[in-house]
Amino acid sequence: MLNIISSLIVSERSEAVKTTDMLHISCKYAAYKNKEVLFLECEKHKQLNAVFKALPFVAYSSTLKGWYMPKEKQLLKALILATKHIAIVNTVQLKPEIASLTANIKRSLAPVEQGIMSKHNTEQLANFLQTLILKGYSPSTIKTYKNELGVFFQLLKHVPADSLDVARVKSYLHYCHTTLKHSENTLHSRMNALKFYYEQVLGREKFFWEIPRPKKPMLLPKVLGEEELGKLFSALDNKKHKAMLFTAYSGGLRVSEVAALKIKHIDSDRMQIFIAKAKGKKDRYVGLSPVLLDILRDYVKTYTPTPKVYLFESEHTFTAYPTRTIQRIFQLAKQKAGIGKDVGIHSLRHSFATHLLEKGTDIRFIKDLLGHFDIKTTERYLHVSKHKLINIVSPLDDLYKKGKIDW
Repeated sequence: MLNIISSLIVSERSEAVKTTDMLHISCKYAAYKNKEVLFLECEKHKQLNAVFKALPFVAYSSTLKGWYMPKEKQLLKALILATKHIAIVNTVQLKPEIASLTANIKRSLAPVEQGIMSKHNTEQLANFLQTLILKGYSPSTIKTYKNELGVFFQLLKHVPADSLDVARVKSYLHYCHTTLKHSENTLHSRMNALKFYYEQVLGREKFFWEIPRPKKPMLLPKVLGEEELGKLFSALDNKKHKAMLFTAYSGGLRVSEVAALKIKHIDSDRMQIFIAKAKGKKDRYVGLSPVLLDILRDYVKTYTPTPKVYLFESEHTFTAYPTRTIQRIFQLAKQKAGIGKDVGIHSLRHSFATHLLEKGTDIRFIKDLLGHFDIKTTERYLHVSKHKLINIVSPLDDLYKKGKIDW
């Protein structure tokens, strides 16, 4: 099915280049069979109809007298990618968080499309992106994989990517490691993208079994002490900014989770915060601190403009606050507080876990609070916590106490 879609995309590219007027698809909400769907209003066009028929989630309704699809963001992204060379998808009539979708996708695609890439490999990249979207990968993973595979395809130029064997791919990764001096993390990201392309898109079973992965360094989490945290929070005057950092530390949340929090996720009856579809599309609950609850109530009550849906809304778009802006708020607070440690906002999550461990909280509970899949990820904090280290007596001290050595 995806090969059909990709061939349609490539075949339309020449027509899109020759024609100055792109087709237009307007997305509107419509009621159909007792549920809300997205109605795709557009002029009749042979090749556009062919793309619609190839997409498994788009259907024609004689009642609506046109094409329609489920109102799912991931499927809308797939539609935009499948039609991008022949049509402009207009989403302005949709909800604000969806309306900016077209621009975001075009921005994410731009760096790769501006490079030198053969027509065949461009088709392969389109196929790759659609497979990622239809499999439900997150936007951040799609962007990372797209960039990594795009670099590879640009280097190949006119060599078909699907013609390479294991030895050629292994040689390329050796070049990335020895000549380009990429870090272990970058190499892992590139290998993940290549693995997905060759195994999931092309269906080459166990293609990467013969390719070894570089060992990642064991990096300990960077933590802020209680005095540093006090200075950090005191450095902020803006109530919204202060509430953001309090929330991140209080629940050990990722910055993306803070941004995605909605008012309805704060459950004051059960004293819980609901974290929806976090990393790995995993829901979880964290405890709601009574202190944080008072802070959030005061913030919502007194801050102007009052948030309506998201706990921390952008004052310009009234959608979720940008994660980069929250990160910048943290850095400005750190600078103002005079904290010299090279840490980012993620250190609040690390500090939360480490301080819980130091207070005697079972590491298995901390694992669930952080939303880790593997206990080994949480066990990193055992190396950071000073609680147990303080109780370990050095053998040198024993020798001194026993009078075996002097100074």
